[in-house]
Amino acid sequence: MVTMRRVELAADLLYKQKLIRGFLHLADGQEAVPAGMEAAISFKDSIIQSYRDHTTFIGRGGTVKEIMAELLGRVDGASKGLGGSMHLYKKENNFYGGIGIVGTHIPLGAGIGLAHMYRKDGHVSFTLYGDGAANQGQVYEAYNMAALWDLPVVFTIENNQFGMGTSARRASKITEFYTRGDYIPGVWVDGMDALAVKSASAFAKQHALQHGPIILEMDTYRYHGHSISDPGSTYRTRDEIQGVRRARDPIEQIRTLLLENSFADSGELKKLESQIKAQVAEEVEEAKRSPPPPLCYLWKFVYKKGWGAKLRPVELGRGWIQLPP
Repeated sequence: MVTMRRVELAADLLYKQKLIRGFLHLADGQEAVPAGMEAAISFKDSIIQSYRDHTTFIGRGGTVKEIMAELLGRVDGASKGLGGSMHLYKKENNFYGGIGIVGTHIPLGAGIGLAHMYRKDGHVSFTLYGDGAANQGQVYEAYNMAALWDLPVVFTIENNQFGMGTSARRASKITEFYTRGDYIPGVWVDGMDALAVKSASAFAKQHALQHGPIILEMDTYRYHGHSISDPGSTYRTRDEIQGVRRARDPIEQIRTLLLENSFADSGELKKLESQIKAQVAEEVEEAKRSPPPPLCYLWKFVYKKGWGAKLRPVELGRGWIQLPP
């Protein structure tokens, strides 16, 4: 969780330095969700995420360098510098994104669950989305198909209380999102408590394998605004944000647990945090040294391997570009 937090703070700084451009959605404050979830499942289970995906990517085994290089548009990035912040991807660990269009990935998550069922591999699809996406019609279409076919899908709502700048209570008639599946059971989870998330995720996985889909509502909170262009303090007060930090911060909860139970002392934890801070800084610098993707990448990943020979050369400005074999 400390690594996740440092990554988001580093990304914020790089954006302010105008080294990262385009869209950027940070998830500092929500670290307990990916950390607790990964403690209960394996990389053979699948995860598909919305656009707030940096911390989830780290939980799936991704490196800081892969994230930062992607944010900077460099070839060593998770998606080779072609996707940016909202399109991180790690197929070898069954992480299917990072999807930029709100809610469109929820039926895809049900489809991933169908693939797990088809293969009879004993694993499930965790399909993550926010409280803003929870009102979309395609959510309920995915619920219906998943319930009809008893698909092993854990629909996981990261309720960070605000869809862009609109509070959940102003946008949703019922804000108990875990109750809205009707024919799918749901569980409310303290999404700021990594151990609660771990227990709920382990339960949900077993339920999905035995009985079909289930909904988890992770009650969490984001410290930054909706995106980097949103100060996050026009529709909520700074006192509210600081109050959540003091009372519910996921990292501080674990720190307190470790100290009170003598699992570690404060010196050990400070040393660990210093090491993580230095490691993140080092990988950020490595990402900066990564080159941009070559021009041929405009075509290289569009078609299945072997189809390139069927495409004619393309004229771009100063001359013709022939696709590599």
